[in-house]
Amino acid sequence: MIEALRRHSRPILLSGLGLAALAILVRLFWPGAGTIFEVALLVGTGLGLVGAAGILLPVGDVPDAPVREVHPPVTGRWLALNSPATRVPSHGTRGYGQSHAIDLVYDPLPEEGHGTRPEFGAGPGMRPAEDYPAFGQPVLAMVTGTVVRVTDGTRDHRSRTKIWSVAYLFAEAAFRDLAGPSAVLGNHVVIDAGDGSFALVAHLVKGSVAVRVGDRVEAGQQIGRCGNSGNSTEPHVHAHLMDRPDATAARGLPLRFTGIRVDDGPPTAGVPENGKHLTTT
Repeated sequence: MIEALRRHSRPILLSGLGLAALAILVRLFWPGAGTIFEVALLVGTGLGLVGAAGILLPVGDVPDAPVREVHPPVTGRWLALNSPATRVPSHGTRGYGQSHAIDLVYDPLPEEGHGTRPEFGAGPGMRPAEDYPAFGQPVLAMVTGTVVRVTDGTRDHRSRTKIWSVAYLFAEAAFRDLAGPSAVLGNHVVIDAGDGSFALVAHLVKGSVAVRVGDRVEAGQQIGRCGNSGNSTEPHVHAHLMDRPDATAARGLPLRFTGIRVDDGPPTAGVPENGKHLTTT
């Protein structure tokens, strides 16, 4: 029952808001509609409250979930942000199955010749996504499995990289959350690993997804390119594992990347902490 409410919370909330708005319009243009107005407003308000409660319901963890080893979703040198190695839930919420999610920002060394990542607060607060070296970088499948969800039509917006533009992002986020996972995650791909886990990568470039639902993919296969779609401050790759394909009702699962180095360390399997670099080997 709780999972069903969480899954349908946004349609319920939007239906309630719509009904309440209709009731108010009826009252404005038909002053004598006493009973109809009162019933519609009451029902609409009730649906809105139920839907809002569903969105805010806490999402638990999977008890004793094993840490699954997965292929890194990127190649090269990437900075870890919002990492589960630093805290869980890593993004401050368990919603959308992202309790153990990680954000990776491409941060190549100057000698690599791929450009320099603009610092937060430097220059305009809303830069074109193309100003970032992460934009357009290949994004890889973390697991071998079957593609079960694809979103590929969300636009790539400008960065939100000053205090005022981040505040604007927070205002945007409220509306994105009402619209559901596709608005929050932007262009994304979900792959069924066949072991009870589902791998998600998000914020891909519009039109870059190279797979479709039903395709069989191999870990390490390119499935898209890094973009700035959805709820994103700058081009980056968001990656996480969850226990079902529907992010609305999913619970997060722990992961670690194989074949990486953390900063200047030896080859390992793990997840870098916030502020440390993951480099693929």
